[in-house]
Amino acid sequence: MTHYRFADRMIHAPASFIDELFRVSGEPGVISFAGGLPDAALIDVEGIARAVAAVMEEEGRCALQYSTTDGYRPLREYIAARYRRRLGIPAEADDIQIVNGSQQCLDLMAKIFLNPGDVVGMERPGYLGAIEAFSLYEPEICTVPLDEEGPDLQAFAAMVRDRAPKFFYGIPNSQNPSGITYPEAARREIARLLDGTGTLFYEDDAFGDLFFDGRPREPVKKYLPEGAVLSGSFSKIVAPGMRIGWILAPQPVLRQFNAAKQAADLHSNFFCQVVLHRYLSGTDLDAHVRRVAGIYGERCRTMCDIIDDLLPPGTARTTPEGGMFLMVFLPPGVSSMDVFREGVRQGVAVLPGVPFYAGGGGEETIRLNFSNADETSIAEGMERLARVVRGLA
Repeated sequence: MTHYRFADRMIHAPASFIDELFRVSGEPGVISFAGGLPDAALIDVEGIARAVAAVMEEEGRCALQYSTTDGYRPLREYIAARYRRRLGIPAEADDIQIVNGSQQCLDLMAKIFLNPGDVVGMERPGYLGAIEAFSLYEPEICTVPLDEEGPDLQAFAAMVRDRAPKFFYGIPNSQNPSGITYPEAARREIARLLDGTGTLFYEDDAFGDLFFDGRPREPVKKYLPEGAVLSGSFSKIVAPGMRIGWILAPQPVLRQFNAAKQAADLHSNFFCQVVLHRYLSGTDLDAHVRRVAGIYGERCRTMCDIIDDLLPPGTARTTPEGGMFLMVFLPPGVSSMDVFREGVRQGVAVLPGVPFYAGGGGEETIRLNFSNADETSIAEGMERLARVVRGLA
């Protein structure tokens, strides 16, 4: 039998729940609220197909060649112009690096900032993909409780003062897993608390386009220009299979980031970058996003109404303003893992909250995804979930 001598860091790497989720979600008859998928029916397949055809006809050889690590300049110019127009951030193409979805940002940010034993800050609960990505670099993950008012600012200030994390990773807009959006006052206070400390704010804005009311929220980076990096993605608003995201960062960070990315993969899929830019150049992205966000908002309201009406006393939930997720707090004594297992038996899949709590916890919480099921499936799936929870309460 071959003995494989893996790196020590893999011993402590958390087991991924994501593969299990996809397996369960694909079983016949199961209505899944467990994944993190946008609705494939809302992807503009025809528009993207036209962009592919145009690129192949007009610049196919160029688009199929190697390119630079920082990414297709016209696409970076598009992203920068959108920041200036929508959010008033004075971004330029040279401030932006294209990546393989915002998930790659997590790995590369950890790679360039974290030594084993360094402190990194996160929300509690926090994004599972970030916990997994950071853990491979063996940091100490310190968490700050999150509620409807945003991070606990007293705990946040104490963590920055006493632990001096390399960076704090947060999702101020429609957070994953909770769906919570930071109030503007919390964003300003976070910027004030971090200014001049040497702790960077790593702002993941994967859901910033998906507010149900169509109104963008100002990012923390607007209040902390040199002390924050801002990542974004086309996965939730155009097509996740393209794997195109970006990071907006100060030049000293981008130089290190670019070197790490070049060593990792040379550059992100250049063909997809060119196709995406061609598609965006002929599409009213804002109108498309408003339509998608409006549909997700209707689905979210349907799900929230059913939770309020059918789940037993002692149940609570968050109230998302946008995004794709909400969090349910189960009645006392009801285990999220029991709900997960019994739910699959009864034809509904949910995601237990435990993996979102670095260091343990979350046994009484579940995350629900409302973007990838139509209203009929939401109604039926939530009735099944209500039966499961009532049976365990």
